[in-house]
Amino acid sequence: MTLAVLCGSTGNDLRPEAARSLAEDVRSALSRAGVSQIFEVNGPDISGQIREIVKLADEPLLICADNLVAHPSLLWTLATEPAGRSTALVAATESGDGGDLREDRGRLVPASDGPTSFLGALCVATSDLGLVTAAAGTVKGQNVDALFAALLQAGLVPIATRVRLLHAERVHTDAELAAAEAAVASVDEDKALLRLAVKEKDDFFTTYAVSSWSPLVTKLCARAKLSPSQVTALSVLLSVVAALGFWQASRPALIIGAILLYLGFVLDCVDGQLARYTRQFGAFGGWLDTMADRAKEYAVYAGLAAGAERMGLSFAWPLAITAIVLQTVRHMTDTWYGALHDEAAARQSVGTAGNADAGGGVGARLSRASNKVQGDTGSIAYWLKRIVVFPIGERWALIALLAAVFNGRVALAVTVAWGALALAYTLGLRSLRSISMRVGVLDTVDTSRHRDDGRLVRGTVSAAGLKQPLLWAGIAAVSPLVLIGAVAAGWVPRGTPWRAAYLEFEWVRAGEAGIWLLVVALLVLGAGAAARSSHGGPLDWLVPAGLRAGEYLMAVAVAMICDVPPVVVFALLFVLALHHYDLTARMEKGAPDAHARRALLGWDGRVVLLVFFALAGVATAGELVLAVGVGTQFLTGAVKDWRTGGSR
Repeated sequence: MTLAVLCGSTGNDLRPEAARSLAEDVRSALSRAGVSQIFEVNGPDISGQIREIVKLADEPLLICADNLVAHPSLLWTLATEPAGRSTALVAATESGDGGDLREDRGRLVPASDGPTSFLGALCVATSDLGLVTAAAGTVKGQNVDALFAALLQAGLVPIATRVRLLHAERVHTDAELAAAEAAVASVDEDKALLRLAVKEKDDFFTTYAVSSWSPLVTKLCARAKLSPSQVTALSVLLSVVAALGFWQASRPALIIGAILLYLGFVLDCVDGQLARYTRQFGAFGGWLDTMADRAKEYAVYAGLAAGAERMGLSFAWPLAITAIVLQTVRHMTDTWYGALHDEAAARQSVGTAGNADAGGGVGARLSRASNKVQGDTGSIAYWLKRIVVFPIGERWALIALLAAVFNGRVALAVTVAWGALALAYTLGLRSLRSISMRVGVLDTVDTSRHRDDGRLVRGTVSAAGLKQPLLWAGIAAVSPLVLIGAVAAGWVPRGTPWRAAYLEFEWVRAGEAGIWLLVVALLVLGAGAAARSSHGGPLDWLVPAGLRAGEYLMAVAVAMICDVPPVVVFALLFVLALHHYDLTARMEKGAPDAHARRALLGWDGRVVLLVFFALAGVATAGELVLAVGVGTQFLTGAVKDWRTGGSR
């Protein structure tokens, strides 16, 4: 639930009866937004009254000026921000400047002569209520605008809720009131809400091949009273059936699989649109959507590889394994770069380092150029910039097309090639921009948990107290990659087959390659020696991705040396990816972490077990056991959270 504060406005020339009627309309809109109680504050001490209200509040606070004329759904949108963050109602200025705000990745930061203006309504998240208390004592002026300015100075970084197709404005005269009410009445609110449920800036394929008609599906789902999570489940079902079609590998099956993959992606977009249209949000639902996206994609990789193998095509499973490692590492960098950007925006708001646009240097120039291109919506440069990073819409479109026309191996090969280019492009540009921002982000959270450190690192290895966590994470990622290359080139021998007397099948022991595995494992585990050092460097957001790469490539190296079936390696990487996405998705979506606990076997413990299994000659069984163990832990936590999850 949400509390609401209706703030008396100043400087109005409205007739008293018109002002009372307008205030009543705002109260009605606040009630429709689902607030539990409405407080009215007026007079010369508005800030003091709000400070007293905050003392009683343990829920979000929706603050609104009493001279706001707006569609009621805009206040509803403020009160139902999906991740529970503070948000403010804003609109672009007519001339593109003259406002006092600008957006940075959807977050509002102060800017003189900025392109955005505050419209007199904001919802302060529970976690930010302390800022209201701090800001209220420094307010210069007695209205909601002065309070908002003081909140920004105190460090509030709200999310922008933009008017877009709806209408909202502050009125001060009877003529302005009449014109504003006419403007509101001229808009079909439900039709606008349906269109607003579509992301304003999306990928090229999604924009033109999905969002052009998916609102019709969204409307049908709303009429059928489907929840967003139910639509997510349907999307997963279609994608799994598509993967089965790719596995069957006949031409008709490949074409049907491609069509189902496209329809599954449409539903993947619809679940979010339905959530925004009906305002059915829950932290668990957002987490489920993220996890389902990754599980579907990786299931499709498996289907493509199995189908190519069925057709007698070689190297399909190695390509699928490469794809899952590459995409997971990419997504880890995406998550933490996003968190870095948000932290930079927050520091800008309080006047500390973080503005990548300011100053000189390559990073600053790249940031300004990127923002300029992003602002030129619809241009060729804008779409090229969005396409080159190979987002999910383009990935799924490419996979569907290549699988239908060629085969699974071709689809996987092109996916890996484009994904590698996209990783190189984004990593290079983001690194330069990060250096210009001069902020850290990984040390603002539970670093050990997001590193996925186990008891070995936390209790022993980290006691070494080494510095430079990024350097050691980089060594952890590169070392097993070098070993994989050496094994593939024949420079490092593969394992030695052996057969136990009581077993009917042959095992493979690392043998002479064992020493190489031990050396590389020590280099990988060396990343744990810097676990306790500060992770506040401008590039330390890359540490989780480096650790993921080190662990996954270690599993691949063991598999190559000990002849582990590729499907077993893929299964292990699949559940490890879900485990690691779980860590970051909970952070991104604000999902509860009630079942989070320090892992007994983090990445470090699993690396040790992988080497042990290889030396003991039971690598295949060992990787299967690890896959089952990690998968069981993940599913158990997910089911527990589902039982107490959100409404989505």
